[in-house]
Amino acid sequence: QVHLVESGGGLVQPGGSLRLSCEASAIIFRFSAMGWFRQGPGKEREFVSAITWSGDSTYYADSVKGRFTISRDNANNMVYLQMNSLEPGDTAVYYCARSFSNAYYVAPNYDYWGQGTQVTVSS
Repeated sequence: QVHLVESGGGLVQPGGSLRLSCEASAIIFRFSAMGWFRQGPGKEREFVSAITWSGDSTYYADSVKGRFTISRDNANNMVYLQMNSLEPGDTAVYYCARSFSNAYYVAPNYDYWGQGTQVTVSS
């Protein structure tokens, strides 16, 4: 059975931190690059970060560089997004997805998606 399940979202004050987790079924996780996207209210879905299978290469949107860190645990089919120094502009539903190509920045190159987890940054 194919699944991607995100968790870890919530309400946080500006400057705070959250760690998102994504559990994937092995059949889609194994040997695949994984990414995080987000969709804020009234906005298009946008790329946040991606990581290759080996974890040797990571990619970030300019808006989150230096604040967010992506990582993965291949033994447990998990990918994570550590988010620090959160800003109100980070408020969005965050999605985990599996990439089928090495063009990591665009959503059409991802074929499996989770349901999303809500992150709200507000005082």
